[in-house]
This record gives sequence, structure tokens and C-alpha cells, in this order.
Amino acid sequence: MTDRPPPEALVLVQELTNTLDVETGEDALAAPGGLAEFARRYGIEGLGGSGGGGGRGAKGAGAPELAEVQELREALRAACLAHTGTDMAAEPSATLARFLDDAPLTVAVDAAGRAVLRPAEGLTGPALLTARIAVGVAQAEADGTWQRLKACEAHDCLWVFYDRSPAGRGRWCSMAVCGSRAKMRSYRARRR
Repeated sequence: MTDRPPPEALVLVQELTNTLDVETGEDALAAPGGLAEFARRYGIEGLGGSGGGGGRGAKGAGAPELAEVQELREALRAACLAHTGTDMAAEPSATLARFLDDAPLTVAVDAAGRAVLRPAEGLTGPALLTARIAVGVAQAEADGTWQRLKACEAHDCLWVFYDRSPAGRGRWCSMAVCGSRAKMRSYRARRR
């Protein structure tokens, strides 16, 4: 696990994917009040019973809403793992495409005359979360940072980190932990 923060456009993607600690199995979203706390922290109204409601995409908090957010999270993790050079499997690729295709976005022009992509007005709940993620992914792709948001190659970790290495070839969230473990396994395999 690392403390290398991503660009602002990717913070929500990284934070959502890292709500599951693969190594321990602890899912912060599934904890009592976890989804609502995540929604409050990132300003996603109507998610997990966090208020709002009434707008497009609003649903009551519950198992279906949690499952939807977890499905999005794991599809994003698969995309981040693909950024390490592993092909993305068909199922998570289709899942992520479905979520992003359904994300209602608008283009506006700011005071400086720049085009700005943003979630459509009136969204709440999972629809707002998905739209905000879609905006972040689009911005990151446009500025060349999307491919640097990666999932650790250690399959017992899969922590999502931002690769700040000069060549953009980082493979592990932490060289001191996951990188050392992988190199030790490789060394032992060669010694056999």
C-alpha cells in the first residue's frame, strides 16, 4: 500500500477501489454505515442513505445498491490491473462499459471558455457516483494519467496506486512489501 496520491481527477476512482482490502477481505462499504460514510466523504448525495434523494438515479440504501457499487468498484480494479500490462477480462470490461455508457454527462463552457465535462444535473446515488467516475476517467485519459492508475500485481493485494515512476512501469503498490515478496518468490523458484 502506498501514499502516492493520484491527480485530482482520479482520487474518487482510487478511493472507491481501495474500499476493499483484498489481503484481509475487509470491505469498508459493506461495514455498517460504510456506503453512507463513503458517500458523505465524497459528496455523493442519495447513496447509502446519505440524503438527497428524489433525483435521477436515487434509490434507497440496501443490498442492491451496495452490490451495484461493489460491481463498479471491481470493474474499475480490473481496468487498473490492465494498466500493468495484463489484458482485462471480458466480463469486467463489459461491466465497466455498461456503467460508463449509462453515465449521463454534460459539456459546459467555463468562465475561461474551456469545455468542461460534468455529471448531468439532478443525479443522485449510484448514477451520480458513476457519472463522477466517468468524468474523472475522461479527464485522466485526456491528460495522459489514466494509464498510471494501476492495481498492484500481487494478487493477494491488488491495491490501487498511482504510478509516479519516471517510465510509468511501476508494478507494485509498495516495493518494500509487495515488490520484495514477488522478488523473493521469483528467487526461490529459480533456486529450486
